Amino acid sequence: MTKQQAVQLFEEKKIRSVWDDEQEKWYFSVADVVEVLTESADVKQYIKKMRMRDPALNSNWGTICTPLRMVAADGKSRQVQAASLEGVFRIIQSIPSPKAEPFKLWMAKVANNRIEQLQDPELSIEQAMHDYKRLGYSDNWINQRLKSIEVRKILTDEWKRCGMEEGLQFASLTDIITKAWSGKTTKEYKKYKGLKKENLRDNMTNTELILNMLAETATTDLSKSHNPQTFEENVTVAQKGGNVARSARMELEKELGKSVVSPLNAKTYLNQLSQTTEEEKE
Repeated sequence: MTKQQAVQLFEEKKIRSVWDDEQEKWYFSVADVVEVLTESADVKQYIKKMRMRDPALNSNWGTICTPLRMVAADGKSRQVQAASLEGVFRIIQSIPSPKAEPFKLWMAKVANNRIEQLQDPELSIEQAMHDYKRLGYSDNWINQRLKSIEVRKILTDEWKRCGMEEGLQFASLTDIITKAWSGKTTKEYKKYKGLKKENLRDNMTNTELILNMLAETATTDLSKSHNPQTFEENVTVAQKGGNVARSARMELEKELGKSVVSPLNAKTYLNQLSQTTEEEKE
């Protein structure tokens, strides 16, 4: 069963999801759905109480929910409770929320869009562009971000070819690449930018994205050249790939006289872009 992870946007809130090619179904993170609909500060406790007050839901919980791997807040892949469109609709019945009906319509649209995208792959790219534009990103940044998605996919395909497993091994290799070029692990980088659940790449500047792409592209090329067979050999290749981007970063910082590893996150970065645009108009 081929699964493709994605993050969907509902009213600017992110909902993790997985597309199952075999069943042609979306599976959504139950915790993310409940958080969006209830804005609960303790989602786990809300779900527990919800199941207690709805015995029918509770007795069928194992059928409704499927454990699937999704990227957690710390950037690592973990098993989370997920539900298909039908399953989420059943869960929503137990959530008194004014957002319930708009959310149902949104989910139906997401499902329909996926079928259309399978028939025309360019639509998925257009959807991603639309989502980023809606969040306020510049066209230049969006182009870089979409390219980074392609670069990342090529790298993970190469890791799979070398026998690496999604989850811990992918996360470990990513940390090695990130640490090599930026001087920070993914966790340290997110903390530096003041992030929690947010995607690190969605909070990088253009320069950071380019350096990260260089590191991942170099790792892919080196892997194809050296053909690593073990995790330890892949670690060595990842370190070398990250070092290629580190050299470029050091040279650029020498000319600029400042670090390009920025504490800016999407919110502050977009505010800066907005201010720059206003100044240019004046």
